[in-house]
Amino acid sequence: MAILLNEDTRVLCQGMTGWAGSHHTAVMIEYGTRVVAGVTPGKGGRFHLGLPVFDTVTDAMAATKANASMIFVPPDNAAKAMIEAIEAEMPLIVAITERVPVLDMLRVRDALKGSSTILVGPNSQGILAPGICKMGVMATGSERRGGIGVISRSASLTSEITQQITLAGLGQSTTVGVGGDAVHGLGMRQCFEMFLKDPQTEGIVLIGEIGGSEEEDLADFIRETRPSIPVVALIVGIHAPRERRMGHAGALNLKGRGEADAKIKALAAAGVVIASSPHLVGETIRDCLARKAA
Repeated sequence: MAILLNEDTRVLCQGMTGWAGSHHTAVMIEYGTRVVAGVTPGKGGRFHLGLPVFDTVTDAMAATKANASMIFVPPDNAAKAMIEAIEAEMPLIVAITERVPVLDMLRVRDALKGSSTILVGPNSQGILAPGICKMGVMATGSERRGGIGVISRSASLTSEITQQITLAGLGQSTTVGVGGDAVHGLGMRQCFEMFLKDPQTEGIVLIGEIGGSEEEDLADFIRETRPSIPVVALIVGIHAPRERRMGHAGALNLKGRGEADAKIKALAAAGVVIASSPHLVGETIRDCLARKAA
């Protein structure tokens, strides 16, 4: 069973009338996602892509019963859009915007305190429940419904690993891009806990990278809880130079902190099976499941 998304997910798109919003919303609709509205301040009352456009998230939710928001808003106004959705009590927000200013994201984090909203991102490729719902900008075509949950900090590697899992004869329940920026919403540990609560999740794949301490925090949780399902991890950035940002705003290798080797050691010590190379992840999770079934 998928997490975060289901057949009842009704999506509104903040920033739908811009180029990126228009393009990716159309692709989401083609995939089968139930997009019900757009939100662009000053353009309320119009129609775009055959959908009503509203000035505010509150108005859109009241008129369409939307329960998820996809944010296609540029960095300078992305935090404002997130906070608007949080204050409207939107249950789920997915933000793909990259490099939202850190101070802006600290305001978003404050707005999340005490709320029931789950924020995925920013700088997330989104969430994909194969055959059910797509909220994001990820490529599709190689996904397949199944029991493997994928938690990732990397967009490109998520597409690669999704294909590997499919070619290994397995499938994905949900792929979740937690976001590559230094300050974001849903973390790897919280996402992992969601998969553990799903009785149909048969295994979990983690895709981590340098920077931050999310992988180490998750390793502590896994060591304490000792989940009964296989967990496979790929950590990239072993040879990344120090003190240089590598693509993502959060992928920064500092001496003694956020290094790939430390993350690998922590996860391995917690019982996680480490894939030695990106091209072996699908094979590794398949073999882990086979050993468990033997």
